[in-house]
Amino acid sequence: MSPWAGRTMPGCFSMTRRFGRWLVGLPPTLFLLLFFVAPSLIMIVASFRLAGEYGGLAPLVEHGRWQLTLETYRFFFSDFIYVEIFIRSFSVALATTLICVLLAYPLAWLIARSPKKHQDLMVLLAVLPFASNFLIRVYAWMIILGPQAAVARALNSLLAMFGFEPVTLLFSPFAVLVGMVYVHLPFMILPLYTNLARHDPALLDAAQDLGANAWQRFWEVTWPLSLPGIYAGSVLVFIPVLGMFAIPDILGGTGDILIGNVIKEQFLGTRDWPFGATLSLMLTLAVLACAGLAAWLARRGVGRHA
Repeated sequence: MSPWAGRTMPGCFSMTRRFGRWLVGLPPTLFLLLFFVAPSLIMIVASFRLAGEYGGLAPLVEHGRWQLTLETYRFFFSDFIYVEIFIRSFSVALATTLICVLLAYPLAWLIARSPKKHQDLMVLLAVLPFASNFLIRVYAWMIILGPQAAVARALNSLLAMFGFEPVTLLFSPFAVLVGMVYVHLPFMILPLYTNLARHDPALLDAAQDLGANAWQRFWEVTWPLSLPGIYAGSVLVFIPVLGMFAIPDILGGTGDILIGNVIKEQFLGTRDWPFGATLSLMLTLAVLACAGLAAWLARRGVGRHA
């Protein structure tokens, strides 16, 4: 009988494990290269090019010379209006994220603490808005917040009773914020529910046995353990809101333009592609910085409460 009978060759096992890693890691790597790295490289090159005579991009090489410039970056950093739009975009994204946390946390906690037979139905109801088209749902808010809608008429009647001037809900920062929260709220509910459903109830029982009241049990046990879910949900809400342009276009006014609207206008309206690429890169860098900060906070929170 061979001395290797019944044994596994170490080299074959190592090769199989390495092949398995490549097989699992290659598709997402190719996906990132194709749909993130390649477009980012195209945007980087486009941001240094000249605008075409009729829009778009001018030839990269003309008369044997490279047509590259830093003009778009100089223009971006020399005009404060774009910094102001970035600040406004970050403010809307931050406000949307905070409101989503406040609304999603009680609902996610309720779903996680409900009987198992009801949880699937409640999760389905939370994500049910995804079954309809995004634009249809946003346009529905135009009807709900319109000047002749019941909400606006009731609010203005109440304000008139106290001597205040009537307000316009539609085409306002309030309408933009409502639309943002409505569209992105499920992205906060799902990570929080997934996190809260994994909590061990024995920890709360132990805290109660040690004399902790309901608030202390929440603040000292439930809240720290739910921080990873909050961080994950915040990233899923904050980053898409930063680049959103459809909701401000439909529900907002002229003073509610966000950076996504400016980028869309540069590419589709004025056709200044180099400056649009520059704004896109600035937004990408801001998003990567926010994602890195969220990942660092999540690791720090997990490590502290592990």
